Amino acid sequence: MQLSTIGFDADDTLWHNERFFQLTQARFAELMEPHAGSDHLAQRLIAAERRNISHYGFGVKGFTLSMIETAIEVSDGEVPARVLSEILEAGREMLTHPVELLPHARETIEALRGAFRILLVTKGDLIDQERKLAQSGLDALFDAVEIVSDKTAEEYSRIFTRHGTGAAEGLMAGNSLKSDVLPMIAAGGWGVHVPHELTWSFEQAAPPEDPARFATLPDLQALPALVARITATGCA
Repeated sequence: MQLSTIGFDADDTLWHNERFFQLTQARFAELMEPHAGSDHLAQRLIAAERRNISHYGFGVKGFTLSMIETAIEVSDGEVPARVLSEILEAGREMLTHPVELLPHARETIEALRGAFRILLVTKGDLIDQERKLAQSGLDALFDAVEIVSDKTAEEYSRIFTRHGTGAAEGLMAGNSLKSDVLPMIAAGGWGVHVPHELTWSFEQAAPPEDPARFATLPDLQALPALVARITATGCA
């Protein structure tokens, strides 16, 4: 089995991300306690995020705007300006948080680099993703970086053709079944799920019914061995 190109997701695959969203959401719940209970507020927030993804895209800025929209809605327009200001400040803080690599991120990329073309394929706000990549210290390890508005089979086909020998000879590793695994398999490649303890509800999905080009790993440290097995035997 020929593999030429290996792609990595960024957020919650190479470095921590979701925990900052959850910490900010907890702060949001405290601010909005006079107007809504935390469970109801969380439901309204995720509904706003889903409505707004097509307008604002993924990332901190869309999340912040959705919090503001939710605050106005659940308070019937009576949320104080002071609270809106604190929500904006919380969003700004998320855009400056330090990047903390997940275990085995660097050594896994370094182990595969040279034998394969290594890609970073991530979605979200362009400026924020570029900031995190630069701060991670991993930027020099990638042969190419693609920051996209969404991850689809068509995007993976384009990316792995542009930077490799096509999706059929590519592998994508990430924490999201919905974004990193299922569309890559649909494009004809390998999808490798590396679960993270915190996963946004939007990114949750059932694993593929056909496991032919699918694998789940406990962490990134196991990826080089999996790649070696696929290369040698054509299966995981």
